[in-house]
Amino acid sequence: MTESTGANRRDFLKTSSVALGGAVATQLGLLSSAHAGGSDTIKVGLVGCGGRGTGAVENLCEAAKDDKNVKIHALGDLFRDHLDNTRSSLKSNGKVGDKFDVADDRCFTGFDAYQKVIDSGVDLVILATPPGFRPMMIEAAVKAGKNVFTEKPVAVDGTGIRKVLAAAEEAKKKNLGIVAGTQRRHQAGYLESMKRIHEGYIGEVTGGRCYWNQGSLWMKPRESGWSDMEWQVRNWLYFTWLSGDHICEQHIHNIDVLNWAIGSHPVKAVGLGGRQVRTSPAFGHIFDHFAIDFEYPNDVHVASYCRQIEGCENNVSETVCGTQGNWSSNGYRFSGKDKFRFRGKEVNPYVQEHIDLLESIRAGKPLNELTTVAHSTLTAIMGRMSAYTGKAVSWDDALNSKLDLMPTTLAFGDLPTPAVAVPGQTELI
Repeated sequence: MTESTGANRRDFLKTSSVALGGAVATQLGLLSSAHAGGSDTIKVGLVGCGGRGTGAVENLCEAAKDDKNVKIHALGDLFRDHLDNTRSSLKSNGKVGDKFDVADDRCFTGFDAYQKVIDSGVDLVILATPPGFRPMMIEAAVKAGKNVFTEKPVAVDGTGIRKVLAAAEEAKKKNLGIVAGTQRRHQAGYLESMKRIHEGYIGEVTGGRCYWNQGSLWMKPRESGWSDMEWQVRNWLYFTWLSGDHICEQHIHNIDVLNWAIGSHPVKAVGLGGRQVRTSPAFGHIFDHFAIDFEYPNDVHVASYCRQIEGCENNVSETVCGTQGNWSSNGYRFSGKDKFRFRGKEVNPYVQEHIDLLESIRAGKPLNELTTVAHSTLTAIMGRMSAYTGKAVSWDDALNSKLDLMPTTLAFGDLPTPAVAVPGQTELI
């Protein structure tokens, strides 16, 4: 399932140019909400009623504010309290308004809620559950012929990535739209910057740096009566089978930008990391910092850093280095012979990604970003595998890994927390 560097680059550029066209057209007020074959209603189902899922529905409704034929049709979540909170929130949300049309019999809970949403008559499924569940949900949605908006990352291990890549090919055959929550690819400043990088404004790309260094995130103390499974899913950030660790769940945004700029994925990763501050069992077993050297074709190297520790220097950014200058995401600045800086207006990228998806579906030319986000997800997985084991991990090592982090049974009950990985002693390949 690997591709040549040239093929990857063509895919990256094709996706970027389509999204750029949508972004520019939207800003000029040129987009039409007319369906290519009529004015059929697009019924939307949400799977994953957390904060991001609720936000994604709001973003989609804002994107479709002038399209009366978009309706929120079904909701699904593992937990009833999550579903009820989201339903109540969306009912009273002015940005959603009369697009909310979820009857009681189209509200589903349990581990099979995703399939019930898919089977409820929807045309478009929003997948915003913890990432560990995403491969099986993407596979099911594509099998059923549904368009998809999926949050990132799209898997947590090589087994899941292989399933997602197969779904990407099936989606192409079925002409389905799939857009991922890597919203920088729909953000005007990034799109213009990548266009110029690919046109040679900084010469040949020689390397780069990317960061997501911040403080701590939320944690929900375990309540009496919660099984291991419920506790872990409610605190999904801190369990690798659910989140992929924060290098995968969060830092993928920055990694994706470097893959985009270079036009390829890495061939090897050598990294380190650990669990230095966030050591309580309440935080599961993931690391709190990573540092990875990603090696791309032609000996191009990217330094990747991510950290979730309070009281430290914060930095969320990307830098691309070339033979004739550099580019920084801070202000979209170019240095060197061309000191261009993007100063255009931007639509909220969380809204723009839904505009681009809906318009592509209406036009009968649906976007399919699944392979691209799968490659960026696997890049992050490579980095994690290297840091956990202390060994070099190649692209093929990660892609063909037999590692399958999903529990054999999805049910409430006992589920021991895995041991914290120890570099030099842990074998996860």
